[in-house]
Amino acid sequence: MRVLTLYMALFHKNYKQSTDAALMQMIAGGNTRAFDELYGRYSVKLLHFFRKMLHNDSEKAQDFLQDLFIKVLEKYEYYDASRTFSTWLYALATNMCKNEYRNSAIRSRLMEENGALLYEEDGEPLLGNIDLNIFNNHLKEELEKLDHTHREAFVLRFYEELSIKEISEILDCPEGTVKSRLFYTLKKLGGKMTAFNPAN
Repeated sequence: MRVLTLYMALFHKNYKQSTDAALMQMIAGGNTRAFDELYGRYSVKLLHFFRKMLHNDSEKAQDFLQDLFIKVLEKYEYYDASRTFSTWLYALATNMCKNEYRNSAIRSRLMEENGALLYEEDGEPLLGNIDLNIFNNHLKEELEKLDHTHREAFVLRFYEELSIKEISEILDCPEGTVKSRLFYTLKKLGGKMTAFNPAN
């Protein structure tokens, strides 16, 4: 066995096999490679999340992503290892979006005046079925018309594919409230998109 191979076997940490909680402990000790691993695991999903929540503003989404991981570095002591890291991370991300909505009177006024803002293409492969593309565009338009509490619950459930329990923890509200918001949102969207109902 070569010396380098032996050294790696003895002392090299396999970050990819470490749990999120273990990586957070390493980050608390100043381990930058552990931070890089966590960033690699979650950055793409969180970038998509921010784009959906921030009216598909790619530049703002990138800024929010960087700010989010700066918060991870700065607030690592607030992470409770009894909770899943992804839940804590999405809670931070959701709170950032809430603060953005709260502090952006200009955006709120524009949404009221213009009704809905269309999303741009998100870089994912286009669906071959044009009807599905049209459906998706209408869905995004209608989502923009909803208040942020209903939109965020919908995005977390159907785009991020999180469980009701996880969403409950992220939004810090009872599971029943999450279900109620989703029920309301689905009913509202169904009423607005009757043209796509195959039963019609």
